[in-house]
Amino acid sequence: MSETRDDVGQDSGMKALIELSIEGWRFARLFGRLLGKLDAGEVPRYANQARYFQKRIDDGLNAFGLRIVSLEGQPYDPGMAVSALNIADFGPDDQLVVEQMVEPVVMGPEGLVRGGTAMLAKAERS
Repeated sequence: MSETRDDVGQDSGMKALIELSIEGWRFARLFGRLLGKLDAGEVPRYANQARYFQKRIDDGLNAFGLRIVSLEGQPYDPGMAVSALNIADFGPDDQLVVEQMVEPVVMGPEGLVRGGTAMLAKAERS
């Protein structure tokens, strides 16, 4: 019986790690936008702290074989592991790209662990 509890505890722990990592990813992106508004002399120190924070998140995920994936800038395909929040804004013939990730994709050693959420935009035609 304790074996089942251990499995459930590990599953709950993994879910908590993933949730916390996604929130950390969101915070790091927000913090990055804030850095763009600071004086140039202040940016390097805070940017280094943000990189360290993101590295710690990545290291924690890597310990379990997980990684965060952002699909920003990639051509959108309906088979992608993302839910597009604004897909209804486009026609069936529109060429789309992932403009912004709202939540990242989480991948594990066996494949997809958690799908992401994205905002789309029309692709610029060259």
